[in-house]
Formats: sequence, structure tokens, C-alpha cells
Amino acid sequence: MDTIELQRIARIEDGNWWYRERRAILSAELLRISVPGTAVDIGAASGTGSRVLAEHGWDATAIDLSPNAVALARAHGVEAYEGDARYLPLPPCEYDLALALDVLEHVEEDERAAAEITRVLRPGGIALVSVPCDMALWSAHDVALGRVRRYSRRTLAELVEGAGLVLERMWSRGVLVRPFLRLLRHRTARREDLAPLHPLANEALRLTAALERRLPLASWPGTRLFARARRPG
Repeated sequence: MDTIELQRIARIEDGNWWYRERRAILSAELLRISVPGTAVDIGAASGTGSRVLAEHGWDATAIDLSPNAVALARAHGVEAYEGDARYLPLPPCEYDLALALDVLEHVEEDERAAAEITRVLRPGGIALVSVPCDMALWSAHDVALGRVRRYSRRTLAELVEGAGLVLERMWSRGVLVRPFLRLLRHRTARREDLAPLHPLANEALRLTAALERRLPLASWPGTRLFARARRPG
């Protein structure tokens, strides 16, 4: 993607219900950690995750394959480097937190990317991962986004633990909107998450996602999984 396209995506993400929800989830996890430190945002794309980290006082470093994404992150004052999730251009044992939000599903060698997360974390460091879940939801939408898989709870746990991390928590998101999104995404190959939604639809989905955060649905089938894990030490 060129810089203009990344800026367009960043503007959409600012108002899109899902990206707002993901920022809210990240903010809640950062508040649980409470003491900020050094963090790496792997697959930073337009850099919204890195900016949330900075807002919470974290010293953030962004990594992305796209040189334009790196340039955009730097333009927002974020330290950024071009790099592959499987071969991070970072020293070992350097970071207190590693983010891989909607990244691993794009990587054929996801076990290699997971091992890199472990490598760059300090002992006791935390990894926060999100992935799309359930291959029953696989559609042309996933292909359009360049995904190579969706995960189950078992396969995500195996990936995290196989990389040498201790899984502390796993939870679902998108439980209440799952029927609607399943229908929509089986009808279109359009990247609707990167296209402007009708304001009423966007607001309805935002309110539904906010409601879900207040309900005990973390173990129910959703559209995405989040995992929090820690490097032993």
C-alpha cells in the first residue's frame, strides 16, 4: 500500500466500529498491566496500535513489512522499522510487551512468527495476540484480506505454548455480531472492514460490541480470539 492509501485506512479505522473496539480492548489490557515499559507493535500497518501504546505511556516500536507503513508511523512520532514478523529486526529480551493484533493469520510460518515474539520479550514480558477464529467462518472475505487460516482455541493455544509462552487468558470477541458478519462475508469478497460503513450500521455495531464487553460471553463462539501470554522468567 502507498502512503495515501494507508492514510485513508487510518481515517476509516478512527471511526470504524471494529477498530474502535480493538483499541478499547488494547486500552483495557494496558490498564491491567498498569506500569508502562517498552513495547513492540508487530504488523503495525497504519500505526493505530502504536499510538494507543504511546497514549498509555509506553515506549513503542512499530514493525511492518511495508516501507510506507513505516514512514507513516514515523510521521506520527513512532519509532518504526521495516521487517518480517518471522525475522524481527530487533535484539532479544528487549521488550516488556509484544502486540501481534490480526497478524499471525497472514503468516504461512506462524510458528516462526510466534517464536520471534518470545525471543524479543524479556523474561516476564507479555504477549497480546488477536486472530480471526473458526474455519467455519472462512469466506472470500478472508481471501481478500490475505489470510491463510482462521484459528480455533486449541490451535491458538498450541501456537502460543509451542513458542515457549505461558498462556494466561484467552477470550472471544464478536459473539453478538457473529451471525450478521457470517451472512455478510459469505455474500461478498469486498474488504468491508476497510470501506466506510453506513453511519447507522456502524453505530449499531459499535453499541453491540460495547454491550458485549459487559456480558459474560468470553467463552462463547465469536469472530475473533484474543490471547494474553507471558514469557517465563
